[in-house]
Amino acid sequence: MVWWCGLLLALTGSLAAEPTVIPLWPDKPPGAVSDKPEDRPTLTLYLPPKEKATGTAVVVCPGGGYGFLAVGLEGQEIAEWLNEHGVTAFVLRYRVAPRYRHPAPLQDVQRAIRLVRSRAAQWNIDPKRIGVWGFSAGGHLAASAAVHFDAGNPQSSDPIDRLSCRPDFCILAYPVISFTEPFAHKGSRNNLLGPNPDPKLLEYLSLEKNVTAQTPPAFLFHTTEDKVVPAENSVAFYLALRKAGVPAELHIYEKGPHGVGLAKKDPILRTWPDHLATWLRAHGWLTKPAN
Repeated sequence: MVWWCGLLLALTGSLAAEPTVIPLWPDKPPGAVSDKPEDRPTLTLYLPPKEKATGTAVVVCPGGGYGFLAVGLEGQEIAEWLNEHGVTAFVLRYRVAPRYRHPAPLQDVQRAIRLVRSRAAQWNIDPKRIGVWGFSAGGHLAASAAVHFDAGNPQSSDPIDRLSCRPDFCILAYPVISFTEPFAHKGSRNNLLGPNPDPKLLEYLSLEKNVTAQTPPAFLFHTTEDKVVPAENSVAFYLALRKAGVPAELHIYEKGPHGVGLAKKDPILRTWPDHLATWLRAHGWLTKPAN
């Protein structure tokens, strides 16, 4: 067995290809305090098998209260699930507190979407099929990308910044949505904005108050028992989407804690990704492009 593994390693160069890590900016990111690894946000690329590839891509935003990143449960596992469904995945390592506050994380996710769009041909992606998926505080970041976007700056010297940062759809799992009472997640708010934020900034980042008809379609998942981020966050965002006429689907399970990821070991909650796959399929995002 040892000699066989050695032969395989010699022939392939490695037993398993390592995902590609892509810096969001070739040089110092905007607002960077130094040039350490934690100052350089990245995307980790996970490619689906060529025979499964649909041309759809998703930027994944792990949670962690804007203080750390749960890149295993809410990053790598999510990328693998997306690859199984033929979707190219990009796990975003965005900047977090205490080193960074707003607007650094928002700058990172916006740049990530522009970057993926700029290299769509290289990765066999349809530039009009790029979504964003976030968990908990990462859900707040994904929803921020869905409501606060622009068409790009045509005057920029950087061709990436000339492209739109609007996601084409968003997936929000037990997301933080509101930074105002009565159901704000104070930990995420304090990490992102500090202890005494400007009231106007609280309104700007209470995302249920910023939905428009241009907000992309959304899928939301939450549980009633979530004691960390109340389900009212998802409900408020869903109702705002409904009022604006934006296609949306909301699933609230009765039982289940916060931070379950794909809930692989829970016989009930593990069905939520199946509903997500059905929603993605219904919108055509899991359909292979015509040859």
